[in-house]
Amino acid sequence: MITPTNPLQQKTGVPAEAPAKKAPAKPAGKDMTGKKRILLVDDHPIVRQGLAELIDAQKDLGVIGTASNMQTALDLIDKLIPDLVIVDISLSGNNGIELVKNIKVRHPKMLILMLSMHDESLYAVRSLRAGASGYIMKQEATDKVLTAIRQVLNGEIYLSEKMEKRMVSQLVGAGRTERTGNPIEDLTDRELEVFGLIGQGHGTRQIAEKLHLSIKTVESHRAHIKEKLNLKTATELVQHAIQWQES
Repeated sequence: MITPTNPLQQKTGVPAEAPAKKAPAKPAGKDMTGKKRILLVDDHPIVRQGLAELIDAQKDLGVIGTASNMQTALDLIDKLIPDLVIVDISLSGNNGIELVKNIKVRHPKMLILMLSMHDESLYAVRSLRAGASGYIMKQEATDKVLTAIRQVLNGEIYLSEKMEKRMVSQLVGAGRTERTGNPIEDLTDRELEVFGLIGQGHGTRQIAEKLHLSIKTVESHRAHIKEKLNLKTATELVQHAIQWQES
């Protein structure tokens, strides 16, 4: 259940775009002496603002910049070289996993924490494989969010206890029995991204433009998704994607 005390969860009804003054790239006069410098990447202004307020209230942490999309984030990282980048899975035009991969190409040692409302069973392992050092759900209490931030800054991996147990089971050979039985887990990162966009109502041409892919490539992804999910028609694919998006 979402609690009103967590500022990260106050995103309902907020427009995708908001005046820049609500999320300044670098607040004037901020004293960062002795603080770990953090960059926030989220396409919801109120989430950026709430998370920034939470972090700036800590004696050892401070926000040095915010971004709502991949290119702005990459430019700020190159310019500011933060100690930690906090990334949301869902970004305008791209997803957070692709951003993580791009960050690690440019800055292999950069620490990254994924913060998202999406199911960790589908995204946590994908995020770690891409190069992130942790994954936490936005529904978690603020003290856990701060714990995740500090743990990653300390060079450790952060996952929920449930996800840690699942990964340990997989490592000792029980992975097949621990699977959720959800065939969506078998989709590649790109296929999952396409599947999500289908569920949001985007057509093939829109997806191609959004992901900078050819229409033929998107059609190929759609075919692979149908095969993996045992769906026979394009209509079934769209219906399944919408149901998954709303679940």
